[in-house]
Amino acid sequence: MVELSNDEASGEGELTIRVIAMPSNTNPAGDIFGGWLVSQMDLAAGSTAALRARGRCATVAIDSLVFHRPVAVGDEVSIRTRLLKIGRPSMTIDVQAWRRMPYTTEIEKVTQGSFVFVALDEFGRSRSIDAAPA
Repeated sequence: MVELSNDEASGEGELTIRVIAMPSNTNPAGDIFGGWLVSQMDLAAGSTAALRARGRCATVAIDSLVFHRPVAVGDEVSIRTRLLKIGRPSMTIDVQAWRRMPYTTEIEKVTQGSFVFVALDEFGRSRSIDAAPA
């Protein structure tokens, strides 16, 4: 585990989403569903992609995804994103999920993945990232 610094710079990338894991997000074992966590990561990566592309983007692949630790109800989940690569219509974004257990300042990485997005035009076709959307 890592102790939070004053600027919360622990973890790589920009803090994009922070959310509390709730009971409605659990599996029968009482842990947070992996699918819920991946959806939070996809939302964060999509926000980063849309900001960089200045418009609509779509997830086209998750090249890798590793679950390191479980997330429990009440954990504060922070999603960090970092742009790794930009192509003509696509970009690859590293996404890390970190948890902070209630009443502590310690954080730990729980999941990491590589998400690929494509910039889209108004008709849903791929477009150059540097081309302004219509």
